Amino acid sequence: MREKEIFEYAVIRLVPSVEREEFINIGVILLCRKRRFLDLKFRLDSDRIKCFAPETDLEMIQQYLEGWKEVCKGGKAGGKIGQLDLQVRFRWLTAKRSTIIQSSAVHSGLCEEPEGCLERLFKNYVS
Repeated sequence: MREKEIFEYAVIRLVPSVEREEFINIGVILLCRKRRFLDLKFRLDSDRIKCFAPETDLEMIQQYLEGWKEVCKGGKAGGKIGQLDLQVRFRWLTAKRSTIIQSSAVHSGLCEEPEGCLERLFKNYVS
């Protein structure tokens, strides 16, 4: 049995009209620094989003989130942010912003396997 490690996560939200502060959970980002794990899982439920905000450009949102995934992976494909330290990338992705894609407050916990933890959180908050 693996030792439990501290992880941090935030729920990624789609906020089509920031002035109304209404949102739909569309993903989860998780950092487990000790395991050198940073990943983002998302799903854009087009039917649900179109009912909530029909004017939403889903293709643009998909492109932004794919960019966030590249930042999680690290390296040149993630741009200048993608080349920073794992923890700095997580903080950048979860920073407060007033845009159409936002994150919740950062929460923490303990896990043995960050991949499985990300899946469980995604299932609980997005699916």
